[in-house]
Amino acid sequence: RTLMAWYSNFEAAWPRLKEQYDQRFYRMWRFYLLSSAAAFRSRTIQLWQIVMTKPGRTRPDCRII
Repeated sequence: RTLMAWYSNFEAAWPRLKEQYDQRFYRMWRFYLLSSAAAFRSRTIQLWQIVMTKPGRTRPDCRII
């Protein structure tokens, strides 16, 4: 649902944005948002996050963890 909401917002904002961005930008973002939404909906997508830590460090250099 989130990706479809982003797509709706993108489409609604496009008339204001198209003077600053070309059709290639529009097509790439449209493809990304819709294909990602479809992959999540069909459950054929996975999301991975790998955090690496330098030797001797007890925690990674990020705020997420």
